[in-house]
Amino acid sequence: MSDQTPKQPNQSTMQNPLTQYPQPPFPKQPQNAPGTVHKMDPQPDHGEASYQGSGRLTGRKALITGGDSGIGRAAAIAYAREGADVAINYLPAEESDAQEVIALIEAAGRKAVALPGDLTDEAFCQQLIQDAVRELGGLDILVNNGGKQTAQDSIADITTEQFDATYKTNVYALFWISKAAMPHLKPGASIINTSSIQARQPSKNLLDYAPTKAAIVAFTQALAQQVAAQGIRVNAVAPGPFWTPLQPSGGQPQETIQTFGSETPLGRPGQPAEIAPLYVFLASQESSYSTGAVFASTGGMLMV
Repeated sequence: MSDQTPKQPNQSTMQNPLTQYPQPPFPKQPQNAPGTVHKMDPQPDHGEASYQGSGRLTGRKALITGGDSGIGRAAAIAYAREGADVAINYLPAEESDAQEVIALIEAAGRKAVALPGDLTDEAFCQQLIQDAVRELGGLDILVNNGGKQTAQDSIADITTEQFDATYKTNVYALFWISKAAMPHLKPGASIINTSSIQARQPSKNLLDYAPTKAAIVAFTQALAQQVAAQGIRVNAVAPGPFWTPLQPSGGQPQETIQTFGSETPLGRPGQPAEIAPLYVFLASQESSYSTGAVFASTGGMLMV
């Protein structure tokens, strides 16, 4: 392991964003999907030691898919420290990482609910909402964040099985879960979908993944218009290159991992702790006039 561990600064401390977190080069670090945060070098910062809440989500009830690691983990920590009870969904293979998140939510004094299962299963997605509503006592915030990304150099290497799994995880699940959640959402509720800079600047080796992220943008904008009259807001967050297990576990070639994030104007990948405040903002009443929007966090890369 290298000594490039995140500094985990207090979020209110003024710093140079160029040097705030580790910069490439990074070592090759192949993992089997879905990956774990504990095999990443440097270790990601999800805000474990740095995120400080201020009561912006007191009493809210949130469900986050892909909540065991990466951006979902950071959002779960932030939500709990802002006063929300949080349910997280994840694959059964990610149980170890998920239990760490459960412990962090409980350490913040909030209720934590673990809901493992496969988002490519429509029946599970419907049950996920029912279980979250029952365990939390309602639902105010839905974060559709779980995703699948597998890099392939050629269209010839993308199997129908991979294409199908990517779309079911990234797009179908978004539809199934949002549809099931709608009867439980009241005026003031918020849906937040995770898109990507890939929706606007697709990489040639993410031929199946990039279109799903473009679909998420269109889905967000259409649903936002449909449910605005109900007082429900729908927005999307578009991350650039973020340092999460999705990348070394097949999301990027190992050669790319070594220079991951170097193409951004800030010269490094984002850490999950740096994007969690966007998810807080979009879930809170502070963003009450924002719906149908895409909020980018890309290290300076343009959403053209």
